[in-house]
Amino acid sequence: MTTAINPSPWRAPQLSLRWWPVFRRNWLVWKKLAIPSLVGNIAEPLMWLVAFGYGMGALVGQVTVDGVQVPYILFLASGSICMSAMNAASFEALYSAFSRMHVQKTWDGIMNAPVNLDDIVLAEMLWAAFKAIFTVTAILGVMLALGISYSPKLLVAWPVLLGVGMTFSCVALIFNALAKGYDFFTYYFTLFLTPMMFLSGIFFPLEQLPPVVRAISSWLPLTNAVDLVRPLFMDQWPADWLRPVVVLATYAGLGFWVALALTRKRFRA
Repeated sequence: MTTAINPSPWRAPQLSLRWWPVFRRNWLVWKKLAIPSLVGNIAEPLMWLVAFGYGMGALVGQVTVDGVQVPYILFLASGSICMSAMNAASFEALYSAFSRMHVQKTWDGIMNAPVNLDDIVLAEMLWAAFKAIFTVTAILGVMLALGISYSPKLLVAWPVLLGVGMTFSCVALIFNALAKGYDFFTYYFTLFLTPMMFLSGIFFPLEQLPPVVRAISSWLPLTNAVDLVRPLFMDQWPADWLRPVVVLATYAGLGFWVALALTRKRFRA
């Protein structure tokens, strides 16, 4: 009897197509602020690209990637685009989702309609992934304009980066479910995202790291994202694509399940 009244929050997701109205609601609200949002999302990664790519690139020249010499600006661009997808998805799944969930009580209002909490969490995850791919599409356009890469394989990078956005939005929603206030997200950015930026081969080759750190880095989601995207910028196919895909899918699947369970506990659903 107790199990029927209070089902386990760790039960399987109960999903339906009712996530779509929630996603569309976020879209309609965001359209009013699309331009400021876009500028805010692409300004920082482009500053990183210009400052380090052209500034430090003039000093470094070229770096070796899998035995191939590539310009440092190309090396940095292929990594920073993954970092941009990570940051855009994380910000949306943390600050914006928390505002809708806790501050504005939007989720409570939605659940008065025939939409369950599982569909809301799914919609938030997909919406954060959409924001990520919207951001990286704009950045890719700038990179093409700068002539950093004209590889036709960049068309494949687009769905890969969508998957990267989904992965990091799932992980971020775990912290969203645990947060009591906005200050809590500082731990996520400072202790998780920022170290990962410097341990995932974005700014320098992983061969520069000690073997132990390199072994840890190989299991980070951002490292595996870079392993998939960087060869595409170099007009090559990833030599070992299966492992990064499995790692990212595992982070996404487990992350969504844990985030959903913790959100259920928060709402006692």
